[in-house]
Amino acid sequence: MGFRLMMVTNVKQIMKLQSFARNLLAATTADIPKGYFAVYVGENQKQRFVVPISYLSDPSFQDLLSQAEEEFGFDHPTGGLTIPCKVASFIELTSRLQLNNP
Repeated sequence: MGFRLMMVTNVKQIMKLQSFARNLLAATTADIPKGYFAVYVGENQKQRFVVPISYLSDPSFQDLLSQAEEEFGFDHPTGGLTIPCKVASFIELTSRLQLNNP
């Protein structure tokens, strides 16, 4: 019984993370709800993500912003905030932040 409950909990967590990852991707500025902002992530080809403003206070996210500042300064080639890291690493970080701040 305990094993089955643990499996159900894990499946719910996985589904929540999948839903969260899908919601991170956005098509236009109109898709950005209040309390969120768009970032462009990737080393070569950039993908656009929409993340909560609350992530700005997280030290891990601040490290990414510092890297962006070092690489781009305030002149971002896409016109928006660009974060120079692998997309998979960004999704991993934001998924962890989502789990810690539901």
